[in-house]
Amino acid sequence: MTPLARRGLMKAAAAAGAAAQFSWALGRDTARAASPPAAPAGDAPVDVGWLEEGGLGAAPGSTFGVPWPKGAHPADRTFALTTADGDRGIPVQTWATAYWPDGSLKWTAHAVGPEAAGAERFTLAAGIPATAARRVTVTETGRRITVDTGTIRAVVPRGGRRLVESVTRGGTKIVTDGRLVLLRQGVPDDGDQGSVSWERFDGEISGATVEQRGPVRAVVRIDGTHRKGSRRLLPFSVRLYFHAGADSFRMVHTITFDGDQDEDFIRGLGVRFTVPMRDAAYDRHIRIAGEGEGFLTEAVQGITGLRRDPGAAVRAAQVKGERLPDPATWDQRVTSRLAYVPHWGDYTLAQLSADGFTLRKRTGPGRGWITAGGGGRANGFGYVGGVGGGLSFGLRDFWEKHPAQLDIRGAAGDAAEVTCWLWSPEAQPMDLRFYHDGMGQDTYPEQLEGLNITYEDYEPGFGTPYGIARTSELMFWVNDATPGADVLVAQAAAVRTPPQLAAGPADLARAGVFGGLFAPVDRSVPAKARIEDQLDFLFTYYKDQVEQRRWYGFWDYGDIMHTYDEDRHQWRYDVGGYAWDNSELSPDLWLWYAYLRSGRGDIFRFAEAMTRHTGEVDVYHLGKWAGLGTRHGVQHFACSAKQQRISTAVYRRPYYFLTGDERVGDLMHDLVDSDETFLVLDPIRKIRTEPYIPDRNALSIGFGTDWSGLAAAWLTEWERRGPKAAKAEARLRSTMETIGAQPNGFVQGTGLYDLDTGRFAVPAEPVVGVSHLSAMFGLVEMCAELIDLIDVPAFKAAWLDYCRYFNATKAEQAARYGAHFGNLLLFQGHSRQDAYAAAQLGDDGLAARAWRKFLDSDGYTTAMTWEKTPLKGPAVLEPGYEHPGISTNTTALFGLAAIQNLALIGDRIPR
Repeated sequence: MTPLARRGLMKAAAAAGAAAQFSWALGRDTARAASPPAAPAGDAPVDVGWLEEGGLGAAPGSTFGVPWPKGAHPADRTFALTTADGDRGIPVQTWATAYWPDGSLKWTAHAVGPEAAGAERFTLAAGIPATAARRVTVTETGRRITVDTGTIRAVVPRGGRRLVESVTRGGTKIVTDGRLVLLRQGVPDDGDQGSVSWERFDGEISGATVEQRGPVRAVVRIDGTHRKGSRRLLPFSVRLYFHAGADSFRMVHTITFDGDQDEDFIRGLGVRFTVPMRDAAYDRHIRIAGEGEGFLTEAVQGITGLRRDPGAAVRAAQVKGERLPDPATWDQRVTSRLAYVPHWGDYTLAQLSADGFTLRKRTGPGRGWITAGGGGRANGFGYVGGVGGGLSFGLRDFWEKHPAQLDIRGAAGDAAEVTCWLWSPEAQPMDLRFYHDGMGQDTYPEQLEGLNITYEDYEPGFGTPYGIARTSELMFWVNDATPGADVLVAQAAAVRTPPQLAAGPADLARAGVFGGLFAPVDRSVPAKARIEDQLDFLFTYYKDQVEQRRWYGFWDYGDIMHTYDEDRHQWRYDVGGYAWDNSELSPDLWLWYAYLRSGRGDIFRFAEAMTRHTGEVDVYHLGKWAGLGTRHGVQHFACSAKQQRISTAVYRRPYYFLTGDERVGDLMHDLVDSDETFLVLDPIRKIRTEPYIPDRNALSIGFGTDWSGLAAAWLTEWERRGPKAAKAEARLRSTMETIGAQPNGFVQGTGLYDLDTGRFAVPAEPVVGVSHLSAMFGLVEMCAELIDLIDVPAFKAAWLDYCRYFNATKAEQAARYGAHFGNLLLFQGHSRQDAYAAAQLGDDGLAARAWRKFLDSDGYTTAMTWEKTPLKGPAVLEPGYEHPGISTNTTALFGLAAIQNLALIGDRIPR
């Protein structure tokens, strides 16, 4: 049970007037509440706490989002944050991230700095925020941006090849020359040894802007590309985050691949800083984290373990990182021979797989390396500097996104060079070539045959990584001395798991956001408890499968597999469209709704990793397909189906609103004009029998997977009041009105869309065009939100009809529409549409049908056995377990249906 989950459920129970009767199952993360919560007043204070134990720790700060009920707070409301006992006010910076249509606040983001340390729980309420003891200030000139936290001062150039010119603490420059480095090589040889030549590109800045300027948090965005001569490669976007009073800063680093997959092989990708070394060699220290709380603790010139002893106090001081006494006070047998004690200036920790790292060092260039240790999974954290100050540095998800590496070079000289390698130069080069030669699938009929055997939708030239992206997170501390062991452990922990504040499930639910389709976990009756157990089983299963199957790696971490192969006891990682899931049937939404109702930190972190992956790697950000995502396949970019249903903003919205993450905000904003992509790619080109030239005033767009993706981007832009908010609102209203005007509403299936007017044509003839996939990529969630926000009666009626008739009998469908819907699938997943209609219409019959379809139609029925089968060699590579009946499509739909049915008609669950 995470702290936030416990608090959220306890608050829910208290709001309902229930007795505080909870039973905690050993090792479980879900509370058993006595009764469901009642909604408190809209402007009630919100309880906020940390997702995990430990509070703020060594992190510079935390940013979190809070939703508010419609009309609760005007747009100019200010907020105060206090410790839960009310004893201390915490300085907080607040900004709006979404508004209700009436102009009231829907979501606010809040940033806190080091003054939030030492407290576990907080209360957020309308009021005047506490005054910070220190403020972060930003000063701009034509050439530089200077950010001063009150503890450190960073200078950021607006151009050139340095991200950070310098970072100063107490008048001393601790860090200089922050920059990006990229190593490229040509085509590897057939022996997989790599080509012998490579070239270095340096990050070149095209512009730097201030996005926030305090008083608690400042954000600087830096854009550019890597350059060597006239050649440019891998554009980047970097954000630097500074908090008032903090001695550290955070970096969010994004690259977009724009190379040739057959010629541009990335050999190394890194972030590099220079650290001036002013202290004597024996007062210079190296700290490199291994697993857990383990550290390599050394000095550049070690005086421990020598044949002659300088003295116990001297040795103890060096190990602690403290300044050594004057060598004149040591045993002179040591002092007189210091020149013969080696200086170890270079260190490398390489994590080339998820399971092993190696650590080595040398005295300097041209000298042999010696092994300094190794282990399983390094934390991705280190320190270099002296007793007069130094730099702590860390890369998040270090081993999960292997191959990664940390380098320290030149620590024995005047300046050390630190490189956090996002892609290790010691690994095989990044190889993004398509994985097969096409196998003769040169025509559409041949490609359809391939689809019919491996489920892979192949087309020459479509399996390209051009335009995919990846985001990494780093953290840096500017220390005025070598940190002690406890401080280093805390810094490393902040890199591994950045502390995250969050509101609890009761407050999230009472605000009515995300369509009101979730409610806090409720185990008050056995039937509900049984479903909760099943939801827990599924999440734990996938979390364990990530580890068992090693779903890790720079481009892979965060995704899960699509379908299992019970004969091989293996997920179908190498079988066409059955491999990586790429958001198929909305596992992203399942995880986020599971978090919203539980407050569980482990679910949040799983969903966070998926959001970082699917929004970046599975979507194109450059080129002709920018704004489209790629269907599931052996490689994340392999399938020739490039679609709105994968890029949809509906999968990013929860993370953005819960954290205020600017990068995810960029991704959603970039989708506002993605309706233009229908001009460059015909989604049904392989089955057309007539010539087709796209007409921008009559594009065939589906009301399901296509429109729901467009609507999610428009809704987000509108409620954020983004630069294209007016257009986005107009598009929402015009498409809702013209969908509602269709002869058969949503059952019509598709319409001719006019890019200039944003309207669908309204034909005279009714058509039945229903697919079981239409509603399963966020349409259910989008319609629930939009119906709550925009009053278009015909649209609401059309959606409720679709909900009522999808799971109806064929005779009922034919009686209503003149024809039945054909042979459909995914009835369990669609039971949540029955539940929605039942709740909207007060229809007990629909509620009963929703539970029947959920429990005993398809998917995971009451006949499902919720047990795992152990596996061991020689049947499998590594011991573990399996459940052959589990597939990700079914899991995502079961999870969403369970969560939404419990929220909407939980009071009518069969007992």
